[in-house]
Amino acid sequence: MTVLEADSIADYDKVRKTLAYITDHWRDQPSLDEIAEHVGLSEPHLHHVFRRWSGLSPKAFLQAITLDHARSLLRDSASVLDTAYEVGLSGPGRLHDLFVTHEAMSPGDWKAGGYGLTLRYGYHPSPFGEAIAVATDRGLSGLGFVDGGDRAAALADMVRRWPKAIFVQDQELTAPLSARAFDPSLWKPETPLRVVFIGTDFEVRVWETLLRIPLGGATTYSTLAETLGKPKAARAVGGAVGRNPVSFVVPCHRVIGKSGALTGYHWGLTRKQAILGWEAGQIGSIKE
Repeated sequence: MTVLEADSIADYDKVRKTLAYITDHWRDQPSLDEIAEHVGLSEPHLHHVFRRWSGLSPKAFLQAITLDHARSLLRDSASVLDTAYEVGLSGPGRLHDLFVTHEAMSPGDWKAGGYGLTLRYGYHPSPFGEAIAVATDRGLSGLGFVDGGDRAAALADMVRRWPKAIFVQDQELTAPLSARAFDPSLWKPETPLRVVFIGTDFEVRVWETLLRIPLGGATTYSTLAETLGKPKAARAVGGAVGRNPVSFVVPCHRVIGKSGALTGYHWGLTRKQAILGWEAGQIGSIKE
């Protein structure tokens, strides 16, 4: 069963409700049975949903998103960005699990607000709810999420980034790009996913650096700033991370606070928790 089958969105909805309940009631230390009852499932069924969706039991999933685990990720990933620069990314990202190649459009394209660009978009299932994918004829340029079934809001979020571009719905063009992004069976170096960045020079540099954080890795805003040679620009780097238009593929979800806290995420902290936990399950399946 692939992550893109029809029930993946339904599974994610149950996971999302589980995470939201735990976040709201963490002081009470609810039991798994209490959590399952809140979600409207039996404990065995909830266990099955988590296993099917992430490859992890609910207990293992929740352990993967604890503060202590996040801190251990930071310790283990301390030299990840330096190593990535030493290796280089001349071909498909060797340290990047999705095997991504990328290019940047000219600063003029960004300054013009996308004027003259035709961007094609479509809505597709993903492990984290319905996604919106946006592409030029050269590759994926936007990837976001639809919350509460509000497709118009998801599209508006993309349109505001390039307000003068022409947006045309084209499910046929964007479907293979979305599948390539979210389906681990398609993460192959011989078929890299091409990403097109449309942003300022500084933003593009930050987004390129994010691509160097591998599956199971994490870094901080200050470390990103130091890697870019701008140690005093952590706030500016954080702003650029927040404006990343290609969620998940460009892993801004792997940037966390110095304390290990899962700080702000454009598509919601619950989704950030879900992505990090889901990735922990993918690591487990790779090792097996």
